[in-house]
Amino acid sequence: MATENPGQCPAPMKATSEGVFQGNNPLDYALPLVIVQICLVLVLTRVLAYLLKPLRQPRVIAEIIGGVLLGPSALGRNTDYLHAVFPKRSLPVLDTLANLGLLFFLFLVGLELDLQSLRRTGKKALCIALAGITFPFVLGIGVSFILQDTVAKGTREAPFIVFMGVAMSITAFPVLARILAELKLLTTDVGKMAMSAAAVNDVAAWILLALAVALSGSGRSPLVALWVFLCGSAFILLMSFMIPPIFKWMSRRCPEGEPVDELYVCATLGVVLAAGFVTDTIGIHALFGAFVVGVLIPKEGAFAGALVEKVEDLVSGLFLPLYFVSSGLKTNVASIKGLQSWGLLVLVICTACFGKIAGTVGVSMWCKVPFSEALALGLLMNTKGLVELIVLNIGKDRGVLNDQTFAILVLMALVTTFITTPSVIAVYKPAKAPTKSEYKQRTIYRKGFASSQFRMFFTFHGIRNLPTIVNLIEATRGTGKKETLTVHAMHLMELTERSSAILMVHKARRNGLPFWKKDQNVDSDQIVVAFEAFQQLSKVSIRPTTAISAVSSMHEDICSGAMAKKAAMIVLPFHKHMRIDGQLGTTRAEYRHVNRMVLEHAPCSVSILVDRGFGGNSHVSASNVDSQVTVLFFGGHDDHEALAYGARMAEHPGINLVVVRFILDRDMANSGSVGVDIDEPTTIEARSMDDDVIADFKEKVMKNTTIKYEERVVGTASGAIEVIREHSRCHLILCGRMPEGELVASMRQKSECPEMGPVGNLLISPEMLSPASVLVVQQYHTQLSMHSLASLKEDEVTTDQGEYDSN
Repeated sequence: MATENPGQCPAPMKATSEGVFQGNNPLDYALPLVIVQICLVLVLTRVLAYLLKPLRQPRVIAEIIGGVLLGPSALGRNTDYLHAVFPKRSLPVLDTLANLGLLFFLFLVGLELDLQSLRRTGKKALCIALAGITFPFVLGIGVSFILQDTVAKGTREAPFIVFMGVAMSITAFPVLARILAELKLLTTDVGKMAMSAAAVNDVAAWILLALAVALSGSGRSPLVALWVFLCGSAFILLMSFMIPPIFKWMSRRCPEGEPVDELYVCATLGVVLAAGFVTDTIGIHALFGAFVVGVLIPKEGAFAGALVEKVEDLVSGLFLPLYFVSSGLKTNVASIKGLQSWGLLVLVICTACFGKIAGTVGVSMWCKVPFSEALALGLLMNTKGLVELIVLNIGKDRGVLNDQTFAILVLMALVTTFITTPSVIAVYKPAKAPTKSEYKQRTIYRKGFASSQFRMFFTFHGIRNLPTIVNLIEATRGTGKKETLTVHAMHLMELTERSSAILMVHKARRNGLPFWKKDQNVDSDQIVVAFEAFQQLSKVSIRPTTAISAVSSMHEDICSGAMAKKAAMIVLPFHKHMRIDGQLGTTRAEYRHVNRMVLEHAPCSVSILVDRGFGGNSHVSASNVDSQVTVLFFGGHDDHEALAYGARMAEHPGINLVVVRFILDRDMANSGSVGVDIDEPTTIEARSMDDDVIADFKEKVMKNTTIKYEERVVGTASGAIEVIREHSRCHLILCGRMPEGELVASMRQKSECPEMGPVGNLLISPEMLSPASVLVVQQYHTQLSMHSLASLKEDEVTTDQGEYDSN
């Protein structure tokens, strides 16, 4: 292995080795070494992100810490490791790749800043943003004089002052957006204000950074800085005239839902690189050119989103982690020596926090924002992130910041971001949703099968769920003579861990808001088209909302949304979908956890929809509806709810309802085939209640000629399964999640999806070979029964299919 001699210039590294069998060490060659470096930082940052997840920390914290740990502050103290994995002659390659990744990342950051929304920023948010920049900037200047007298002696005064001011006043817009989404504050007044103020702050910080970079040049004359600044301004002016018309033309040629032409993507990336070259030639930094192009690209239409989809994963997954290593290799915490240096670190952290928080709180209260909200705003605006790291690295590369000052400021960025989430949780509690006692109609079933107005809360993950949901709404709306149904549709969107926040930010602005607007001029996507068309064809009022959250907390959005809308029933999509071969394949296992949590905590009745194409792949108009719906009635509250829903659907002239009631053959039960005590008082009482419900159903609903009712006497579980199989050749089957009675008790056993209940599991099993979609219904109760709760807590059985004993 080649050793590094500090006295001579290291030889350039060759790209690839000839392999270990030829006597080559792969770590002496650029490509295998970069691969090792990328893998090392990926593993370390992902492990750290996993460890910090319980503390609800943004991933950038794990990435900064990972970079510092790989550098001379921790692992780099071992010189053998440092020379083997990060030798000095590999650093130009590492830095080039890191900056290339950063160039495209800054392009994505520019894409997430919408200039039109900045123009619409209210005076209140604008005042808060300006205070959040000005006050910490002034304090940063004050701290810079103290540092110049102690640990930063000999630095150039003007650039150092500006860099310190910028470092203190930055708010990381992407990181803030993620923290707000994680804390579910996006739809609150605090969240909206923080997002608007942070966007203004971001633009101002980049302008100040451009000034700092212009001042930090090593030109002999002050006129050089002026020339740099004037050329940079001319570049921005020229780009603002050229970029928007070109990309608007491209955007118009990329309709929603269609793949974006590869030529347009390549042309855009070429423009980004060219802009980076021009700004680097001017003497600012290549990053500025990429950022300006991103800001100026129009955000309307599918083109901006498609660019992110194409570029982001490669950039944030492979190249960007190298930037954290590159930064970490320059950060040596050991350079902070002595009581004075550590005291200065505390001073810098306190000044940064005080400047941001005091400035924001003071102006917020002057704008008549309540103190708790003002304090939360101050803490949120104190968020730093990757942009802060970029500022510090440019300062280090330009010789404005020395090792000790650089390490102090990196630790300041780390601490201020780390404390944001826990401190906001501690000081700010958003107004709680209405309590459970505030609305009464929490079930479809009403005494006497009364057909009063009710609200349904449909949830869906994407386009795949839409045709069946629309057809189910059509079947549920009744005759249409009177509007008894109001539908709330919630589009569930996952908050991902991507570094760039564009997709999430634009979705986040709609969080809790409609996913379409009446006055929208841009091309609608397929989801919007489906619901708009249905609303125009039917008299059903559909009120759409969007929810963005991590899968682990998605159930909270569903439950709070249903409570806010006073829904009678939530309809959830099953976590499996129908494959081409007719079997059910898992869509995402995490959605099963969402469904379980909703079943446990819902403020109203819940149903899980197993979609096998109810009504076909498109909306069936009211006059063409001709569907057979079967209700399997064993007994118990959940079956009462399923029967009530079936009765509602039967009001539609195109729905033929078949109700099958299962009655236990007493003689066979007494012979021991069904081992349940049939003389228990609770059993008799439940049977009497079932009889009353059926009697009400016959009296109020059976007048409709499209309803057929039959009773089937069976003595064993296998007999019941045969009857179910006989009635499974229909379009939709309704059943209770946890039916009651002696017969169904004999059908309970270990299954793949215990939350679906014994009958639901039978209907989704491969043996049933049923073409029918299934709706498994749970009636609302203030407290679920022990048996019902136990089915939600059962561990998943890792079998390919649920097996049923039909002996």
